[in-house]
Amino acid sequence: MRCYANQLPSELNKALQPFYLVFGEEPFQIAQCAQQIRSKAKQQGFDEVIKFTLMPGFDWQELIAQYQSMSLFSARTLIELDLNSQKPGTVGSQTFKKLVELNNPDTLLIVTGAKASQEIQRSAWFKALDKHGVFVPCYPLAGNHLQRWLDEQCNRLSINMQNDAKRTLIDATEGNLLACFQELEKLSLLHGNALIDQQLVLQGLLNQAKFDIFDLSDALLQGNSHQAIKILTKLADHNTEAVTILWAINKEANTLLSLQIGLLQGESLTNLFKQKAIWKNQQGPVNQALNRLSIQTLEHLISLLAQFDASYKQGTLIKPYQALAHICLVFCQPVEVALPAHPLV
Repeated sequence: MRCYANQLPSELNKALQPFYLVFGEEPFQIAQCAQQIRSKAKQQGFDEVIKFTLMPGFDWQELIAQYQSMSLFSARTLIELDLNSQKPGTVGSQTFKKLVELNNPDTLLIVTGAKASQEIQRSAWFKALDKHGVFVPCYPLAGNHLQRWLDEQCNRLSINMQNDAKRTLIDATEGNLLACFQELEKLSLLHGNALIDQQLVLQGLLNQAKFDIFDLSDALLQGNSHQAIKILTKLADHNTEAVTILWAINKEANTLLSLQIGLLQGESLTNLFKQKAIWKNQQGPVNQALNRLSIQTLEHLISLLAQFDASYKQGTLIKPYQALAHICLVFCQPVEVALPAHPLV
């Protein structure tokens, strides 16, 4: 059964299930969900907690033995297994199916891991655990989902925060739920249920937003120049290699050019998406970019990327990240710009 992270507390209040699959790309949400399950289990007598992490040479028989054994310290046992971004393999898959067959009412199993792809969700072991338990997918939060999460945390911590203060907190910690939650806990301790305005948030706030090059690609495809420059600045602050950023932009530009040429030759966009392995969640932003960027603009953009590559290797770029910012602006809103470079002597 699928249950989203924000639905988990109410689901736990109904009844505990023997198996919980908590997977996703948001580590803080995974940890928070696991803690909620752990707390509810403790209330129902699962006092002993045994933790495993999937590593090379992991003994799956030990997991079965612990699942079947009677606890020496408690009437009931909670077992947590972190797949550590790995797949369980053949032996692990057989083990999970064996646990479902055993279904020990005095043992509860939590399995955590990275994003559960469609391949994983279709696997026999995942289906077996999901059929007799709960699958909690933890997606990165943005937009209204992030705002709703923040409102829920404020209610839980009894924090009274003005809307502009919430917006400031989200802007400063975007992409880093843990940092956002830590700021909320700090505000709760310092101010209790007093009204918290933007100034109070700014007084103790560190800019802890966390992004990667894939977030930059998303912003570029959507034509969101403000977000793209914000992410690029954060990447520069964290010393992300300029050539890595260049690679990400170049990849998107060449993909878009290939799509535009295909459309010009009469191919359908649906078939082109299949050929380029562009999944449904990316098709909307890619379509936005196609409507905005002509073949001529994309060729100009790729020319700028080639100039950047050559100038960077020759050491003639005055400020590489500033040059990347220029390229990002062209990607978002086609304009004629020159890269900040000085000529070779």
